[in-house]
Amino acid sequence: MRDIKVLGIDLAKNVFQLHGTDAQGRCVLRKRLTRTKLIAFVSNLPVCLIGIEACASSHYWARVFINMGHEVRMMSPQYVKPYVKSNKNDKNDAAGIAEAVTRPDMRFVPIKAIEQQDILLSHRARELAIKQRTAQANQLRGLLLEYGITLPTGINHLKTLPGLLENNADKLTVRAKIIFERLYEQFKIYDQQVKQYDAEIEITARQDARCREIMKIEGVGPLTASATVATIGDAKLFKNGREVAAWLGMVPKQHSSGNKTRLGGISKRGDKYIRTLLIHGARAALKNCDNKTDKRSVWMTQKKTRSGYNIAAVALANKNARVIWAMLATGECYRHSIIHD
Repeated sequence: MRDIKVLGIDLAKNVFQLHGTDAQGRCVLRKRLTRTKLIAFVSNLPVCLIGIEACASSHYWARVFINMGHEVRMMSPQYVKPYVKSNKNDKNDAAGIAEAVTRPDMRFVPIKAIEQQDILLSHRARELAIKQRTAQANQLRGLLLEYGITLPTGINHLKTLPGLLENNADKLTVRAKIIFERLYEQFKIYDQQVKQYDAEIEITARQDARCREIMKIEGVGPLTASATVATIGDAKLFKNGREVAAWLGMVPKQHSSGNKTRLGGISKRGDKYIRTLLIHGARAALKNCDNKTDKRSVWMTQKKTRSGYNIAAVALANKNARVIWAMLATGECYRHSIIHD
């Protein structure tokens, strides 16, 4: 155990495979441990480099190992896969992780603190409540159509359902009316949950000085600010703003060879949730830029005219991501663009 310098751990729910190597990269440990024995085993190891894949529970285990004094590096599974030799099994996976974590050009995933996960938990719960509310609304509309009752598009129109049922009482049986009322009560529960999460996230964003400053950017609100700050964490782990934009999947995907450079649409890699928030916020900013004369708004207007609304929205979202990185990395305040005469 004293010879172990690098330890690759293939994380799972109950059974964990370990692969340890010495300073020369030779294998000195292959071990399979249960969940209850893993903490005791790693706590008795000398300080070493531990490599794990980004997966369910990975941030928890990273914090546990860091508190023991070890250096922990987390990697995306797609970057570890090329280092897995022969067939896929737990032993080969752990060996591949131990090999990949030592590569000098490997890209690592930032490890989230528990406070960051608390904020993102609110966002994940809100996202689920929205999906459930939408599903409930779609089911209500579909079932109402079977009775010849139509509802206009939009969540807000569902709130008129009690009056709609009364006005169409001749089309409904007593049983049908009772069931629709139950479905509507369930819809109201989901809608209330969404509002509650929105209020909690906004309060959290207002209490954070970084979020308050980021919300001064056109197209960035409490949801985007809190989710971005919680996900990025330490912005200095990224080299520049473009690396953050690429990490969020808002740069062109490339399929080039030789002297031919082929660029396609955005790669859509990384965190879909934050990318969606940034792009939707950019759409809102583009709607209100035509009559403004500051440098940023003029750029947005020209980009929208030249490239189209959707491309301009992605371009502005990309720019906002870079600005957010710069503010988090340097601690500077947001500088509004200059107004032209």
